[in-house]
Amino acid sequence: MAQIQVNDLTFSYDGNADDVLKDVTFNIDTDWKLGLIGRNGKGKTTLLNLLMGRYEYRGSIKTDTRFDYFPYQVSESDLTQNTADLFEKWKPQIELWQVLIQMSDLKMDPECLYRPFGTLSFGERTRLMLAVLFAADNEFLLIDEPTNHLDSRARDIVKDYLVSKKGFILVSHDRDLLDGVCDHVLVLNRSSIEVQTGNFSSWWENKEKKDAFSQAENEKHLKEIGKLRVAVDRSSRWAEKNENTKIGFDPIKEPERNISTRSYIGAKTKKMQARVKSYEKRIGREIEEKEGLLQDIEKVSELKLEPLRFHKEVLVNAYDMSLRYDGVSEELFSGLRFQVKRGDRIILSGDNGCGKSSVLKAILKKLNYGDYAKGSGLLISGDLDVSSGMKISYVNQDTSFLSGSLRKLCETQGLNESLFLAVLRQLDIGREQFAKNMEDFSEGQKKKVLIAASLVTPAHLYIWDEPLNYIDVFSRMQIEKLILKYEPTMLLVEHDIRFQEKVGTDIVNICI
Repeated sequence: MAQIQVNDLTFSYDGNADDVLKDVTFNIDTDWKLGLIGRNGKGKTTLLNLLMGRYEYRGSIKTDTRFDYFPYQVSESDLTQNTADLFEKWKPQIELWQVLIQMSDLKMDPECLYRPFGTLSFGERTRLMLAVLFAADNEFLLIDEPTNHLDSRARDIVKDYLVSKKGFILVSHDRDLLDGVCDHVLVLNRSSIEVQTGNFSSWWENKEKKDAFSQAENEKHLKEIGKLRVAVDRSSRWAEKNENTKIGFDPIKEPERNISTRSYIGAKTKKMQARVKSYEKRIGREIEEKEGLLQDIEKVSELKLEPLRFHKEVLVNAYDMSLRYDGVSEELFSGLRFQVKRGDRIILSGDNGCGKSSVLKAILKKLNYGDYAKGSGLLISGDLDVSSGMKISYVNQDTSFLSGSLRKLCETQGLNESLFLAVLRQLDIGREQFAKNMEDFSEGQKKKVLIAASLVTPAHLYIWDEPLNYIDVFSRMQIEKLILKYEPTMLLVEHDIRFQEKVGTDIVNICI
């Protein structure tokens, strides 16, 4: 076991005035299974790249440990190469037998090694990279969001595999994975950084207690400050009134007063002014104790949704439906049956490639929705009845089409710009991002753009295709709360188990 010591680490990207990481200090052990938690844009991936030595920084990182990083970079030419030939590029020091051992633990067929890498599914690519990553010894491994785009089965395999390992940092927004795998967490809070023993749920429970205490202490200090300000005002007015009586008096109206009374009044005024100063010092102390109490509280803004109520009870009815693509004889699946009724939140589940997204595209085709009206060669057999006249709000799993300014997106899609930007702020996208083009956004920020656009679009049916990929855990909980409050009618593809359990009214399994 060794230690990694990070002291006063500060980093900002060229041309960016704001620091991504500032004065970050922590110590971790290299045999930990460490979960790295933080909002989108807090610098999680940046921190991993700094550990890898890819950027220049201020401060220090002290360790004798070697690092390796997931995912490996894959070029266009790599997609056409046999997978086994990529080992030399990714990790030159390993041998084939070491990878085969890890592949067995990851329930992979060795035949995958002799196929072009581009022909492997997302799940196969992820597991193969993990097999290469863990093939060598004496390394501390940096694993960046390994479960994006993975189906539930592949996620379970990856989770079980990581449970048996140690010596890594895992960046993930999947609460089930963080709870099942990690024994420590490193949290990038809003204004601080902390290391705790335990997993996500134990940290979150501690955080809620700490936040509740901070809120209570803040309220107590605010009340005390309010009382002291009233006392200051009252004493100040008394002192001023008393001081004004020192000079000038009518001997007829005030026969008891004489010139010696003036010194008595002055002493009394001085005492009152000293009391005012004492109050002001106490106010200063109270304010000082109050500062910082709320700096790390996750202020999860409450989002709003305006679902429309359709006049029919059944919005979508699939009966013995089959799908295939033009020019391909093999069907994606056959005999699929499900309904979407008003108020339902139906989640489509199944292995990668089984046709979940194609079901959504088939429904969009039936509704003549945008480019999906053409169907992209999608052929539907059996019955798929979709009520006409429905308004749809759609979140695509692909973000590559997002480019240009947010204002241009609002103009193109007919969105209320002020409302749209307000929702983005509630999803924790800073105002400084509004001036950038969307191609410069992180994947998490791009996903939030699509979700925000959907939320400000009143609809009878919300169709979301893997909306939570790259979305931070705090925003996931925020979206769950929104859905449970407004109960929109939804048809979703989403592999986050916690999300499924919380918001789904029914799960439809698609079997190939």
